[in-house]
Amino acid sequence: MNAVTNLSSRVKQKALLTRGDRILVAVSGGPDSVALLQVLHGLCSDLRLHLEVAHLQHGIRGEDAKGDAKFVADLADKLGLKFHLKEIDLPKLRWRAGKGNIEAMARAQRYDFFTEIAHCQGLNKIATAHTLDDQAETLLMWLLRGAGRRGLGGMSPAQSLQSSGDGSERSCQIIRPFLGISKVEILEYLRERRLEYRVDVTNRDTKLLRNWIRLELLPQLRERIDRRFDARLAMQADMFRDEQAVLDHVAHTALEKCRRGEGLDRVLLLQQPVALQRLMLRCWIEVARRNLRGIGFAHIEALRGLADTGPAQGRLAIPGGWELRREYDLLSLTKGSRQVQAICYLYPVKLWEPLSVPEAGVGFHFERLSLPVAAQPMNSMEAFLDADGLAEPLIVRNFRNGDRFEPLGMAGHKKVKDLFIDRKVALSERVRLPMLIAGDQVLWIPGHGRSRIALVTPASRAIVRIKVVPLGT
Repeated sequence: MNAVTNLSSRVKQKALLTRGDRILVAVSGGPDSVALLQVLHGLCSDLRLHLEVAHLQHGIRGEDAKGDAKFVADLADKLGLKFHLKEIDLPKLRWRAGKGNIEAMARAQRYDFFTEIAHCQGLNKIATAHTLDDQAETLLMWLLRGAGRRGLGGMSPAQSLQSSGDGSERSCQIIRPFLGISKVEILEYLRERRLEYRVDVTNRDTKLLRNWIRLELLPQLRERIDRRFDARLAMQADMFRDEQAVLDHVAHTALEKCRRGEGLDRVLLLQQPVALQRLMLRCWIEVARRNLRGIGFAHIEALRGLADTGPAQGRLAIPGGWELRREYDLLSLTKGSRQVQAICYLYPVKLWEPLSVPEAGVGFHFERLSLPVAAQPMNSMEAFLDADGLAEPLIVRNFRNGDRFEPLGMAGHKKVKDLFIDRKVALSERVRLPMLIAGDQVLWIPGHGRSRIALVTPASRAIVRIKVVPLGT
């Protein structure tokens, strides 16, 4: 079997292609991407594929880069395929950002461009020409950088790609049909078909980690160990990915058991083994953010530290404009401002008329009771008050700094803030909680505290029963 037939047959057998696929092929002009485009084009008739070509010019290599773009455009035209080009000035983008790895920025720009085109053109897959050699380089690069099991899994033959380049979320499947095929085999295919391709001279710059691994480290490892070293690394990556999938399932199952509404129970999280805590936090963030870009080991450890020994009401920013909040034993992930939203409400009370407080999501119901009253409040969301002890004006409002009240069963006054601290009421809940105020006195904080004022006694002549219920009930 010649190289042409062999390569096409192996790509077809990988089960990455489905009849009728609409594929955007990422073509740089180098040997790998040119070979991929030609192989896929050769399968179009058999599999009824629709192909389009995309090329991103990074604005780094001057006339050489323009030559690459023209080469790819001419190749697409020769094959009768629609061509998409985008030109950016990556150095300027890096300068504006003020920080960041230029290779990572280039990769992000490419994938944002690819997903945008795929979305606009109604394409369901993006094909890239990553090879067996690229997989080996990736695995070694992540190993040297101190990656965990997920990073050592390298690249997957197929995965969902999330992008939000213009602020809108897009998803597309990325496929890598050449991931198990070596560079040597690809070059042999190109020689047999006498196909031209471009050579990027920056790929010879060993100051870049990946180039050093490709040009210096890997050749020495192949010479010292064996020539199939790349394939063995790729097999190791497959094993890591398979094992990681099992661990992720375990982490998601444990995560569900720790959930409290939209948040997590801090105590239950910390009862898990440390390794599982890390996996659970990564899974939690990935579900909320839809990706783990920018999240490293240091971020996860900082989150564990906040959950374990951090302040009872602490916050920690993570990349992407998100933050983890700890509110006593509840952990939550939020996006946006680090400030608790300012809320200020006040409602006059008309006895015997129901009152809705949408900010707190509750309603107040008032009822006159006949004397004598033998019943007692059923729970902390119900109160009996002596009507004659209610000073004017009677209002319902939320907490203000400096609020004090006279707690039932205690002598003297107590700051409402101290009550909230004692009862571990989160800051986000404090700003919404309603309080019943008579004159300038706090009478009742439903669910949390009752004042000595307006207590019902045998001498009471009129009794008001107040019930607080969720709106809509």
